[in-house]
Amino acid sequence: MDVVSDAISAVHLGHPSSHRVRVSGSWCVRLDPYDGAGFYVVLRGSCWLLPDGGAPVSLGVGDAVLLPHGTGHVIADSPVDAAVAEEKAVPFEQWLAGTGPRARLDRDEVEMLCGKYWLDCSRLHPLLTELPEVVHLPSRVGSHLELRAAIDLLAGELDERRPGSCIALPSLLDLLLVYIIRSWMTEATSGAWPRVLGDPVTAAALRAMHTKPAAPWSNDRLAAEAGVSRPTLARRFTTLVGRPPMAYLTWWRLILAATLLRDTSDTLATVAGRVGYGSPYALSHAFEREFGTTPGRYRAQAAGRSGRAGSSSPPGRN
Repeated sequence: MDVVSDAISAVHLGHPSSHRVRVSGSWCVRLDPYDGAGFYVVLRGSCWLLPDGGAPVSLGVGDAVLLPHGTGHVIADSPVDAAVAEEKAVPFEQWLAGTGPRARLDRDEVEMLCGKYWLDCSRLHPLLTELPEVVHLPSRVGSHLELRAAIDLLAGELDERRPGSCIALPSLLDLLLVYIIRSWMTEATSGAWPRVLGDPVTAAALRAMHTKPAAPWSNDRLAAEAGVSRPTLARRFTTLVGRPPMAYLTWWRLILAATLLRDTSDTLATVAGRVGYGSPYALSHAFEREFGTTPGRYRAQAAGRSGRAGSSSPPGRN
């Protein structure tokens, strides 16, 4: 796999939820902080996003916005201040259930796609960590064509119940997340990871480690993969990523081990082999040093987190 795919897969829990909502008149909705990421795509009209502690964001037709760290926020028809939002805002789930403002088909209506991704935020890849609290991708002619195509497909799946929608819908939601992150990376003016993956030497070494994490990598072998000398790889990789190649590999193998413990019933010996450790004892020792708990305890705790995410209501259609 590649870095972006692995970064998402390592923390993805349960199934994402999604809704298509229509609302008109004066409205104000509140979503409290949560462990995950949320998104909005405006299909018609305009509205305002007011993230906790952040500046209001004006959203127009075609705009997409991701809140990758589950930041609490208000979304409303106008840029209300905090005091007004505290008084007027309807809890999001209550709004969806029908006690908040309801859709009326008129010329002032706002139509949006919105949803949540449940994430294990205890061990985010640094690529995800450095995403801003709000990733706003304004609609511009000719920009982010893949993202626009995914939005159109997702809107169609939410519009009616089609054969195979139970598979298509979560897959399209995952695709939307990937395309939003890709689009951010192409436009980012700050952050290390757009530069990391844009550097051919560092990107080649990362691609090798993520494609075959259990391979017997060394600095020399990684340098050969990147087509440079060992000192050049060490210098460029450490400068951009923030840790030497073999330190990153050790960290990533343990993150991958944690993911396998969470998502599979593989024995510890099998997990050890899949991530490049020679024995369950060697993996257990390194795992406890990194996470402060044993693999067995981690698996039990992760099962509880995954169960809570998986028990969330299935995607709704409003």
